[in-house]
Amino acid sequence: MATSSVILFNKPYGVQSQFSDDANNKFAPLSQFFTDKSLRVAGRLDATSEGLLLLTSDGRVNKAITHPPKANAGRKQGKTYLVQVEGIPSSEQLEQLRQGVLLKDGQTLPAEVKHISEEDLPMPLWQRDPPIRERKSVPDSWLMMTIYEGKNRQVRRMTAHVGLPCLRLIRWSAAGFELGNLAVGEFVRVHLNDKRLKELGVF
Repeated sequence: MATSSVILFNKPYGVQSQFSDDANNKFAPLSQFFTDKSLRVAGRLDATSEGLLLLTSDGRVNKAITHPPKANAGRKQGKTYLVQVEGIPSSEQLEQLRQGVLLKDGQTLPAEVKHISEEDLPMPLWQRDPPIRERKSVPDSWLMMTIYEGKNRQVRRMTAHVGLPCLRLIRWSAAGFELGNLAVGEFVRVHLNDKRLKELGVF
């Protein structure tokens, strides 16, 4: 049996989580980075978000990452984001995010949230193209935020809901895989042994 693997890709801003090129879409497709037509995205990431995107050609692995089996729910892996927001978060705003907020499509699950300094980010930060909007009169801050569900544009909507508009969103980890020191636009293939496949809930 072929060895199962996952590709960890540091997706740049302005790249879609799909291979087909849509003439009506200003964003670049994944086919500009990958030629292997057997690859599928395991968990989408918005074109205007950056960071960790997982791809695999193993359907079992893809399903385990995107729809963790109930038997694996007790050790379900969250998705962690580095979130640059407008303003300085108050303890009340952070607590709201930790408790979960009510969005138009329902209440979110409690999130893990920490206010961190740029110096405490888990990796060197690259220059985004285009750069974020900046207002001299309004400071910005960084949050490290872990969620355990996948509502559409959830992190952006959660921070906006509590009065902290999102300026930049970078996915740091998902399904137990981390971005590490991957430079923007780079990828690495990780081979999965039986122990890792079991952790993912493949068997």
